[in-house]
Amino acid sequence: MQRFGRVLRLRKGKELEYEKHHTAVWPEVLAAIEKSGIRNYSIFRYQQWIFSYFELADDANLESIGKVFADRPACVEWENLMHEIQEPLLESGKENWWVPMKGIFHYDGNNL
Repeated sequence: MQRFGRVLRLRKGKELEYEKHHTAVWPEVLAAIEKSGIRNYSIFRYQQWIFSYFELADDANLESIGKVFADRPACVEWENLMHEIQEPLLESGKENWWVPMKGIFHYDGNNL
């Protein structure tokens, strides 16, 4: 299982709007998350910073996720809406603004 941590910043004053959208994620977006193979997906917020964590099977990759989302109009619309709320970092890409984080520790209870 691959584990991914990513970070991004929200535009000042948009924090509660972002949270509101994520209390009712569109069904089409949830279906794309499921179809793409993402598991254990979580987003956390500290002030303007958001951190996401998710897992992918070893035979999946980020490019295949991008294709699943790009092929669904509702997902493209969701991403456009999120881009109105999110603020890209200097390290952000043009389309996917999330910046990958380096994993440095993982404990699953089986390391003893």
